[in-house]
Formats: sequence, C-alpha cells, structure tokens
Amino acid sequence: MRPSFVRVEPWLQAAKYVGAVMSSLPKRNGWSIAEHAGDRTPDRTQRLLNHAAWDTFAAMGVVRRYAVAGLDEAARWAAMRIGALDESGQEKKGQATAGVKRQHMGCAGGVENGINTVHLSYVREKTGHALIGARQWIPAAQIADPVKSLVMGLPPDLVFRTKGQLAIGICADALADGIGFDFMCGDEVYGSCTELREFFEGHDQGYVLRVPSSFHLTLARGTAVTCAEAVRSLLKNTRRWEVRSAGKGSKGDRWYGWAWLATASPRHYLLVRRHLRTRELAFHYCYVPEGQVLSLTRLVRAAGLRWPVEEDFEFGKDCFGLDQSQVRLYTAIARHTVLVMVALAICAVTAALLKGRTDTQAPPPVRPDQPPPPDPGMIPLTVPEVKRLLAATTTPPRPSGHAEHWSRWTRRHQARSRWFHQRARLARNAKITLVT
Repeated sequence: MRPSFVRVEPWLQAAKYVGAVMSSLPKRNGWSIAEHAGDRTPDRTQRLLNHAAWDTFAAMGVVRRYAVAGLDEAARWAAMRIGALDESGQEKKGQATAGVKRQHMGCAGGVENGINTVHLSYVREKTGHALIGARQWIPAAQIADPVKSLVMGLPPDLVFRTKGQLAIGICADALADGIGFDFMCGDEVYGSCTELREFFEGHDQGYVLRVPSSFHLTLARGTAVTCAEAVRSLLKNTRRWEVRSAGKGSKGDRWYGWAWLATASPRHYLLVRRHLRTRELAFHYCYVPEGQVLSLTRLVRAAGLRWPVEEDFEFGKDCFGLDQSQVRLYTAIARHTVLVMVALAICAVTAALLKGRTDTQAPPPVRPDQPPPPDPGMIPLTVPEVKRLLAATTTPPRPSGHAEHWSRWTRRHQARSRWFHQRARLARNAKITLVT
C-alpha cells in the first residue's frame, strides 16, 4: 500500500492500525488502537484517519487486487467466481456522523439510528472469500445541506447515489482492474435496480439477483406477470421441482427445492427456490451472457454463493472491529473500512492458501447409525484462527512504564471530559443551579 501514501509516516501508522485491528483488543477505537501501537496519545491515529494525505480508494484497489490474486492462487480447480453485493450497518448515536439516519438496519433487527455501507465480496467457490470494495451511502438531505456537508466532511463533488448506483461504482472499479466474475449476486435491493441490471448486461456480466415476488417479467409467450403469478400458474406440477443443495453450511448441505422458467428473452430466466419445510419461496432474476454455459446446476450454485458476504461482515465486525469505529467524518469512516479490509484480506488469503494443508477432518458420515471415528481430525484454519495466530506474533514490545502512562493519560482525559460535561449541565440548568 506504500504508493497510496504521500509520506512514509502515515504508511507506518497504517501498519500499526492494521496490527491493532488484528489484535485481541476487545474494542477498537482511537484510544485502544493508539495504546496497542505504543503511541503516547491518540493524535497519530486520529490524524491518519482524518487529515493525513493518502489515497483511500487507491488503497482499496490494492486490497482488491491482493485478495483476488491470493484467492485465485489458492483455488485448486475450476471453482466458480462470484461477486456478492450487500450492505452492512453500524449503529451510531446523535446526528453528527456522516450518513447517519434512522433506517432499517439488519444488524439491529429493525429501524435504528446508524450508517450503511455497500460492500462487494469476492467469493471463490470452496476456497475462500473477502471484501474487495465499499462505498458509504449518504442521504440526499445531508449532501444538499452545505452546513451539514461541511461538518460531516463530505467531499464537495459528492452527489447522491442509491445503493444500486453505489454498487455500480464498486463493480466498475473491479471490472476496470480486470477482475472477472462468473455471476454477480445480491438481494432484492440490487435485483430491483434496473440501472444495475442494465450495467451488468452492457458489460456481458452474468448475474443471479434476488427480486421480490411483485417483480414483473415477460414470459416466453409474451405474457407479463409477477413472479408470484408465474409460480402459481406454471409451477403447480411437482415434477418441475428439483431438490438440490445450495452449498454447505456449518451444519452440512442446505437443501431446497428449485425450479426455473424461461422468459421472452433467450438469456433471462427466473430461478425459484422453495424451502422444503415451510414452502417459503425466493425468486432470482438471472442473466446468462451468450457463449456461457447455461444450466440449472450453475444457477443454483451461484445463488447459493451469495451468503459468504454475510460471513465477511461477521468476521469484519467480530474479529476486526468493522463496526467499532468511533469516527464521524466521511473520509475517516472510509479509511477505517479500508484498513479493516486489509486485515480481513490478509487472513482470508492465508486461510485459503493453507486450507489443503490444515484440513485433517475425518470423512463425513454416510449412515445415521455410523459410529464416530477414533480421530475426528481438525477443520482447516479459519479467518478468526489465522487472525489469532498472527496477532500473537505481531504484538509490538511495550516500553517501560507504557501501561502506567496510558492509565494516567486515560484518567486525566476522563476527568477533563467530566468537568466539561458538568459545566455544560450547569449552563443548561441555570435556574435549578441558582435554587440549589
């Protein structure tokens, strides 16, 4: 990442930052990261995120090329390459953070105050996956308000973009780097975006995108129907459903019923997934460019490879503090995201390259009454385990008196903050103060 930095000092500080997010710190903020890096105050960490001169999105490109090259090298067979789009949220308090708004957040399970960032994950089937692109979603009202734009550090040339349009920008950067995907995948947010689908088709990029049941399509006979209507009228015959695995989860194969329908376009198809127990339906609108292999098996494999982006969010948050940043400016949020992507890419590529050498699991059972093996072996190295092992070897030495210094610095800073809070409260409650 050195070419992305104007001076060497911020580059060295970025290395300390990545080492801190890969450490065993329970919380990763300006104070804890600076203490782990051996700094006397958080000033250098805050300067790295807010004011230092370095190209954030050029660094993201470095991470993207590194992750893709590493996962491709680790793939030992013609594994499918999937680009998975999804957004990740982070709860925030107050109204001063760039992009903050009351909105639906999956991490909170409902409508909460927070920020949302669109991510692209590179998934190499049965090999590994990592985040390779990100763009934060900013509400139009904040961009249009010059005062809020200045306070939140929004770029002067920033224009409002929907999540689908942000996904176009991320995918355009990946395609410009020469990264190829067999299919792009995403949930209803991206499947409902006509502009995104047209972008993929204009670049001969196949996709398998989730769409809502109200999504309209034209069948081969020229009849315009919704997905729900198409299923009711054409898939009543149980012989048209095939039970196939959507890939292996933590508890084994994920079995669903699958069916597909041709549309008026020879390259577009509707892929329907049905839960075997609840009969719940999920719809995927698919595009297969001319010259590529077209089969139900390929589409089912692609649809089942969307879930790793959720695992990337889990690793990013639980292992590297993706949602623990206490920054508020637009640039600082983007830089924290990039540095967390660095840590995730390093661990994901390491785990992928060592997968064949560290996987000593016993063969899976084939009968329900089969006795357990005498030696179950070990699962391959995972991203969290690689992170733990690397953290143990990269912990910087501590100078004499460092812990005591940080204890004094923290208590002094907290005392100063408490004093100012008390003064602010006295100013707000002037009448109560005079009475007491």
